[in-house]
Amino acid sequence: MNTLDARMIAAHEAGDKSELVALYTEAANLANDLDAECFYLTHAYIFALETGAAQSAALHARLISHGREE
Repeated sequence: MNTLDARMIAAHEAGDKSELVALYTEAANLANDLDAECFYLTHAYIFALETGAAQSAALHARLISHGREE
């Protein structure tokens, strides 16, 4: 089974930070509540910053819109 959790574990084990940006963003998009969404967004944002990913600005904007970042 190729669940999101399994894909996240595999990406962590492989050290694939670019994939982690995508997977944590996907998890945020699927989250059932704001706290969970922001938890995943924060992880996606950190990995995006670490890799210099273009998505970092959009992830930061989402966190700001939820009052989780300045």
